[in-house]
Amino acid sequence: MTRLAAAALVLIFWVHPAFAQDWPEFRGPGGQGHSPERGLPAEWSETRNIAWKTPLPGLGWSSPVVSGGRVWITTAIEQRGISLRLLAFDAASGREVVNVEVFHIGGRRDINPKNSWASPTPIVEGDRVYVHFGADGTAALSTDGSLIWKQRFDYQSQHGAGGSPVVYGDLLIFSCDGSDAAFVVALDKRTGKVKWKTNRRFPADQAYTTPLVIRVGDRDQLISAGAYRAAAYDPLTGKEIWRVGYADGFSNVPRPVYGRGLVYIATGFQQPSMLAVRPDGTGDVTKTHVAWKLVRGAPLTPSPLLVGDEFYMISDGGIATCLEAGTGAVVWQQRLGGTYSASPVFADGRIYFLAEQGVTTVIAPGREFRRLATNRLDGGLLASMAVSGGSLFLRTDSHLYRIMETLR
Repeated sequence: MTRLAAAALVLIFWVHPAFAQDWPEFRGPGGQGHSPERGLPAEWSETRNIAWKTPLPGLGWSSPVVSGGRVWITTAIEQRGISLRLLAFDAASGREVVNVEVFHIGGRRDINPKNSWASPTPIVEGDRVYVHFGADGTAALSTDGSLIWKQRFDYQSQHGAGGSPVVYGDLLIFSCDGSDAAFVVALDKRTGKVKWKTNRRFPADQAYTTPLVIRVGDRDQLISAGAYRAAAYDPLTGKEIWRVGYADGFSNVPRPVYGRGLVYIATGFQQPSMLAVRPDGTGDVTKTHVAWKLVRGAPLTPSPLLVGDEFYMISDGGIATCLEAGTGAVVWQQRLGGTYSASPVFADGRIYFLAEQGVTTVIAPGREFRRLATNRLDGGLLASMAVSGGSLFLRTDSHLYRIMETLR
């Protein structure tokens, strides 16, 4: 198939809205890694089912988001310091349409070798894009790249930025967990001004998580995992509702997952575990509301995935685990090979696991492990995929891909 014909076929998906649900934030609509898209490819390679492949400037591990026919990412380019930039690409062709500097870092600082200066994922809502670079700043821009506001909080993050923000009503909410200060903050998304700021309980330490808003009974809760404990806050006020502790857990990365009446929380370093917590308590619920706890196979970095009655995890070392979501009983474990940072996705009846070595393993969900495909791209994969327009959008350390079923 010629590149022109492939581009024409891609365009069809964008003129039929049924095929083009947006993927506007980290882990997609709802923030839990699920997509309703159908007709997605299970197999691909550098020469198969690639609608387009576009080189990327600089380096960043923010996951792609898709909205209004554009794919958005952030990146960091070393030029007289570090230029933190927002980029957008036309989803039909892969052509770059926005490339704007948002912040500039003077000099050079150390971060974790596996991290980047542009790891938090942007959020697109209507004609605005919200970008977050941890302690280096947060900003709102219009979709034409014009700056609307900037905001910055000073705290010490040893390994760089990791967690992404979440939009709730008129608020942009994110966590700032450093070695010298740790808090959750909500900004007025129209102006960037602080609406509320809640300090973490002592002791606090570094964490790199993305909050999740859930509905419990007749109220919303903002679930935010931090060092040594996770907490639920009232997203309008920042008031703590409940908290659960874990004595040996910091530098948390995975985003919580909610379903089956439980919140699933990864506790972080040194010994990673997974907690399933009933979210209907108040105060300290550590001894009363933990439904189950699992240690073996728990992830440090990739977020988990809930599909039906089963709960799926991939450890950083490549062990995939399926659990009974309600009890935590292990259904199966399988070594996939490779190492993992990206969060898995459930779409078109399949689960996609992305290894850092550029390999995506596709499995069928269920109580027996069944591998459907193993797909390889050139370059490393630490960013999670986006799903929209009958396509998968993958970001490697050098390129952005649109992967879809193409005519043969």
